Amino acid sequence: MDSSAPQQAYDRGNTIFSPDGRLYQVEYAREAVERGSPSVGVVTDDGVVLAARKRVRSPLLEADTIEKIHEVDDHLAIASAGHAADARQLVDVARRVAQHHRVRYGEPVGVESLATHLADHVQEHTQTGGSRPFGAALLVGGVDPGRPGEGVGQPRLFEVDPSGTPYGWRAVSIGNGTDGIRRFFEDRLEGDLPGETQRGIATALEALATTAESDLEPESLDVWTIDSDAATVERLSADEIAAVLAELES
Repeated sequence: MDSSAPQQAYDRGNTIFSPDGRLYQVEYAREAVERGSPSVGVVTDDGVVLAARKRVRSPLLEADTIEKIHEVDDHLAIASAGHAADARQLVDVARRVAQHHRVRYGEPVGVESLATHLADHVQEHTQTGGSRPFGAALLVGGVDPGRPGEGVGQPRLFEVDPSGTPYGWRAVSIGNGTDGIRRFFEDRLEGDLPGETQRGIATALEALATTAESDLEPESLDVWTIDSDAATVERLSADEIAAVLAELES
């Protein structure tokens, strides 16, 4: 009798625990995330920075068509790693939740609330027959609304992994090279956040450079910022990214 047969049974059923308490399909989904190009998030005093390295497989490929970071609402954006199609479906769920919350309650959805809703949706696919776990991880970055009269929101950053667990972070990475990038954040930040958004952008790009096989190019990068004061999402142009890279090199 083939000794691998019992393990194969656990492999085929994403709703079945192995004797040692593992869900193999969830672990395979995490492996799919690890194979994806990295995305990072950094919380600053002024807001949140999301940055991603795009995998441009051919010089004929239009780099702008590779979407690693998506605007969800005026005050929210999501970065992804893993299967792009799975990430796109989760972003669509996030947009529907955000708009439904605005229509129903007349206010923007909270960052943690949205991350938790996405985690619940992802987790359901780890225990439902006839489906599979999502092969993507997300970084949900945004600004929680400030108190009436204050006008300044609180920047928040959450990770949602394929098991459906949300984690709050001050700086984090998902995708290929995560361990090295997280060690960079731990050594560089040492518990202190970058004060200004511009410094947060530089820190995020430095982190992506630690695992890059060659020098970073503006065309292969996606950088977005969420401002705490205005609660707005802005995408940096290639020229703006090039200026930051030039400053880092100097």
